[in-house]
Amino acid sequence: MEIKPVLKDKNVVMVGLGLMGGALAMALRKESPNWIGAIDTNSEVLEQALDEGVIDQGENDEDGTRRILSEADFVYFCLYPRTTVNFFKTYMKDFKSGAVITDITGVKQILVDEVLPILRDDVDFIMGHPMAGSEKEGFGGANEDIFLGHNYILVPMPQNQPENIKWLKQVIYSMGFTNIVETTPEGHDKRIGFTSQLCHVIACALIDCKEERHLSDFEGGSFMDLTRIAMINAPMWAELFSVNRDALLSQIDDFEKSMKILRTMIENQDEKGLTERMTSVRKKRVLMEIDRKNRTLAVKNEIENKKA
Repeated sequence: MEIKPVLKDKNVVMVGLGLMGGALAMALRKESPNWIGAIDTNSEVLEQALDEGVIDQGENDEDGTRRILSEADFVYFCLYPRTTVNFFKTYMKDFKSGAVITDITGVKQILVDEVLPILRDDVDFIMGHPMAGSEKEGFGGANEDIFLGHNYILVPMPQNQPENIKWLKQVIYSMGFTNIVETTPEGHDKRIGFTSQLCHVIACALIDCKEERHLSDFEGGSFMDLTRIAMINAPMWAELFSVNRDALLSQIDDFEKSMKILRTMIENQDEKGLTERMTSVRKKRVLMEIDRKNRTLAVKNEIENKKA
């Protein structure tokens, strides 16, 4: 039995065509949409995406934006949090009735507070967050392979339509993600404060505390892995840190407590305590990896069963 592409006959619009917007558009192209459009302030990026066949049309002015939104069945927001809010406020009346809208914004409470109260009843905004990315910046670094095997977070709200959530999950799996988890806005921002934002803070602090340019001559895999994300999109992450301030500060406090315990053990040459603590840490991390592999296998089996 032939499986119909999930975007067959759908008009898709990407709002923002940077690294993530470009990569998502490339991945969505494989699901045979009617057309893919993009809205971006950078006309050169739109021209490049058109030349490469990533999009079919691009707009960077108000009239074009309003027109393309009025024709879009599926809208994907790939903007910073405050820019996302401002876009919704400016163009809320222009979305096509019945459109499914989603986003990749790294914090959700700001959308709950400022977008949901003004959202039209005839469009369905399902908040989401792909847990994938790259140290590269801009459309030139876009590559749909960054999604393969990664997690995707959905933040469904009571007003979201179950059939649209189910359909969006099919879209997400089609792009190569292997695990979709659902959570609340509060749960998202708290956990992302730990698994993403705190990691970037640590990487920045690690590089910032030394002035030796040629430290890479002494690096092994650990330094490389820990500091790759310090090649950071500074404006974006500064905004994410600020918007998610309370959750991130709480995670930094917890991290500093753990660091203090380890520092005291090292200072006291407490090898027994260090061994016990690091053994416990290893067990926790191994269990996380087992859970991840089990979830990935379950999704793969489910997909294969549907194809059979």
